[in-house]
Parts: sequence; structure tokens; C-alpha cells
Amino acid sequence: MPNQNIPHPPTIAIVGVTGLVGAQAMQILAERHHPSARIHCFGSPRSVGNHINYQGTQLPIKPLDQLATDAIKCSIDYALLCADAPTAVNARDLLSHTQTTIIDNSSAFRLDPDVPLVIPEINAHLLALCPRVVANPNCSTIMLLAALAPIRQAIGIASIQLTTYQAVSGAGKAALAELRDQTQAYLDGQAIPPSVFPTPCAFNVFEHESPIDPATGFNGEETKIIQESRRICNDPNLQIFPTCVRVPVERAHTQSIVIELDAPTTVAQLCSLLDRPGIKLSDSLTPRDAANQNDIHIGRIRIDPASNHRRAALWICADQIRKGAALNAIQIMDALQSDKASRAQTSQAVV
Repeated sequence: MPNQNIPHPPTIAIVGVTGLVGAQAMQILAERHHPSARIHCFGSPRSVGNHINYQGTQLPIKPLDQLATDAIKCSIDYALLCADAPTAVNARDLLSHTQTTIIDNSSAFRLDPDVPLVIPEINAHLLALCPRVVANPNCSTIMLLAALAPIRQAIGIASIQLTTYQAVSGAGKAALAELRDQTQAYLDGQAIPPSVFPTPCAFNVFEHESPIDPATGFNGEETKIIQESRRICNDPNLQIFPTCVRVPVERAHTQSIVIELDAPTTVAQLCSLLDRPGIKLSDSLTPRDAANQNDIHIGRIRIDPASNHRRAALWICADQIRKGAALNAIQIMDALQSDKASRAQTSQAVV
């Protein structure tokens, strides 16, 4: 549902509209009945000239170099960037002389100290500064920190250990097609060599394909989680130790998390803290349960009695395309738009 505090729907540009995240953003906007006249679609050269069916209206896909012109001509309020980092940088440069606010899903600006890195459930207050660019964290970072935020706020977390089990769709449409093709070939007694991943993904589990830093031993995905978590939590010394792997799942990531707490706790206390909007507690959950859902699903909450009840384990699943990317970006837009509406009301009251 749309934010009820927003009196008028904003005009939005979706950059990368044919990708998984861009298509998901369009689906969420359609669920909210966002008017088609306030949506502008941009894509890669191979998709320019095609159309997106949005609530029965055919929206044209325009080239990226038209973004700035449309931003001014059509008074585009927000540009949701659902493409890669180079495209995001290009779009930022194109929009530098406009009033459009950028919400970027790529890694381009996540560690830029001048760009807020936002999970609305945790640090939406950063949006009150009216930033021109806002960065969306990595999907694994979003589901991890959004799940742990109530616990961290109430009890305190000394350290985090986690293993991620990441769906192949996190690597895009081509990776999803590779899993399906390889699965069918395997069942037919054939083999298709990998092209997206370094090893076959069907009926297989392997370390995340991002490059390993020889200095630290962490791959790129693990490094993102460490750096982004420390930045979002405003704690450069946060102890966090991730291991990231791919599994032959189409959609929704899973994480096995072990946290060291600042004080003893109980399962009942943790369940009480986690009983809030955006989180769904469950005794049994899988990526299929979380796919196409807004909530972060949490289960298998356990306390290690040998730790003086200060070590807890959780199992979480979340749709990394929806909550881990598109929805988080739209929630950022909602918060920005609400702040804008509140400032306008305050200004009118003063006058």
C-alpha cells in the first residue's frame, strides 16, 4: 500500500526497467496503483523502443541519454536506478543539474561518505537532510540488519557470524536462465557449461562468485556486508564475520546467523522484540515461503545455554529482489516524500 501521508504521487523514473529489480519496482508500483502518467521507463540500448505493459498502459522504454531532458521537462521527482554501477554513475552525472533525487540500487555510492546508505527501518533519519543521492545497501546487508535491528537496539550485539545461502537470481536474469537450463540438461543426462557462474549451479553449492581479496581472504560479497553493516550501524569496529555461498534456488536468500549479545536473553524475549511490522516469525521457513513477500521471515531462534544465555542463533529468509532491492528503494522514496510533505505543511502553517 502507498504511504498514506503522501498527498500526491511523485513522478518517477525507473532506470533499468527490464531487469529483475526494475521489473519488481514496476510491480510494486502497480500494486499501489501508482498512475502510469507519473512513471518514465529507461533501459539499455537493446530494449529502447520496446514497451512495458503497466496496468494496461504501454509505457515506452527510452534511452538513458534522454533522462536529464525528461527530468526537467516532466518534473521527475525520483530516479530509481536499477542497473549496474557504471550506469548509476552515468545517470548521476546526467541528473546533476536537475532537481531529481536519485535512489540507487547498485554498489556505486554505498561507501561514499557524502551519500547516505539507508535501510528505512534503521536510519531513515538520514533522509531528513534532503540528500540528492541515496544508496540502497546490498540485499544481504538489508535482510541481516533489518532482522537484527530490534535486538541490537534493545539488548546490544557484540558480534555477528553468518552464512548466506544466496539464490542465483541475485546475479540477474542470465543467472536464473542458467540454473533452469542446467537443471533440465542434468535431468536429461546432459551437461551445459557455465557462463554466468564459474561452476555449474544446478544441483550444486559453491562460494559466492565475487572475486576474493588476497589481503583479507573475503570475497566481494562478504566485504560488502562487512563494510556496509559497519557504516549503517555507525560502528567501524563492529565484529561481523560472513561466509557467502550460492545455492540452486531461484529466488529469496537465506541466512544462518549467530549473534553474541551484550546481555543474557531468552527465546521469548527475542520473539517479543521481533514481533513488529516487516518481520514474520515462523517455526518452519524456506526461501519459497519468503519469495515475492515483503516481510523478512525469521525462525529457528535458539539460545546457547553454555554462553550464559548471551549467544543466539536465527534462521532468516527474505526475497532479495523485492525487500532486498526494489521495496527498500521505494520505502526510501516514501520517507523522502513524507518529509517533503511535512516540510510543506510546516511552511504553510508558518505563513
